[in-house]
Amino acid sequence: MTFHQKYDFSLLVNESERMTIDEVERQLIARPEVCRCQECVLDMVTMALNKIKPLYRVTLLGAIYAPADIPASDIQDAVAQAIQKVWENPSHARLDQVSD
Repeated sequence: MTFHQKYDFSLLVNESERMTIDEVERQLIARPEVCRCQECVLDMVTMALNKIKPLYRVTLLGAIYAPADIPASDIQDAVAQAIQKVWENPSHARLDQVSD
């Protein structure tokens, strides 16, 4: 039995990921001009997560205390920067720049 088979690593959760996804959703409401295709949204989340300290937990108790360990302003700033960067440099042609 391998190490990966012996232990259930799916029980590890990065609490920063959940909070970042929630923040991307919240900020996109105020930015109707920003593309919401899967590629762009995943780029935004990935870019923001790479700037935020990871916060892993295993237990429910960890989930209760986890949000207090990362300042909300850190997540808000990282998400705002990621949304702006992806909006300015999407991985695909922007709809407002496509000519007929």
